[in-house]
Amino acid sequence: MSSTKTAQSRSASLEAFDRTTSRWGQATMGAALLLSLAAPFYLVLTQDLGITPSMIWTAYLAVGAAFFVLWFVEPITYYPILGPAAMYQAFMIGNIANKLLPSALVAQAAIGAKPGTKRGEFSALMAICGAAMVHVISMLIFVGILGTWLVSVIPADIVDVARLYIFPAIIGAVLVQLIVTMKQPRVTVIAVIVAVLVLFVLVPAVPALAQPATGIVVLVTAVLAWFLRSRKTQATASTLVN
Repeated sequence: MSSTKTAQSRSASLEAFDRTTSRWGQATMGAALLLSLAAPFYLVLTQDLGITPSMIWTAYLAVGAAFFVLWFVEPITYYPILGPAAMYQAFMIGNIANKLLPSALVAQAAIGAKPGTKRGEFSALMAICGAAMVHVISMLIFVGILGTWLVSVIPADIVDVARLYIFPAIIGAVLVQLIVTMKQPRVTVIAVIVAVLVLFVLVPAVPALAQPATGIVVLVTAVLAWFLRSRKTQATASTLVN
């Protein structure tokens, strides 16, 4: 009898946890969205920056074209491993694939928790909390304190030159990481060729396409990668499934 009451109490507690998580998770994500848009809206509406609605929509469509697939794939892929509570945390913090998801998987493996269970969900929740704390503390020490000191002792002319290469260095590192992770040489070659053609051929010929150039590269690469995919790999996969 007592075991039945304990199980019912545990089930009620888990249901209350899920309801609370859903309520506060949605509220927190909504508040974060409003706060992240507050500064851009303030600048656009109150300052004379020369930004027109067409420019905003063009930028939005370019970003949307680049990340449209991820908006659908990432939640579906991560949910079975993280669970609802950790999903709210993960999408609030960011760096899911290269930081939060590995942390959750390591925590689940360490305690023998299976993804998709409540034990796995709670372990992922705690792992993400730990990963976020380590990230914030390390950023505070190595970037906030040591980084500020390092910039102060570097000559100003060197700092000005270095700023020109910060963005290319970050994008280059991310690009290399994605190439190594995907391990798809054919897709990589297609993407490089399409990007070069769009940047050096299409955009100079049609300057109006400079803004949506990123979206064009992503869409064309996706289409070509689908039609030019390896038939051998596809046949092997079909054989394994059958």
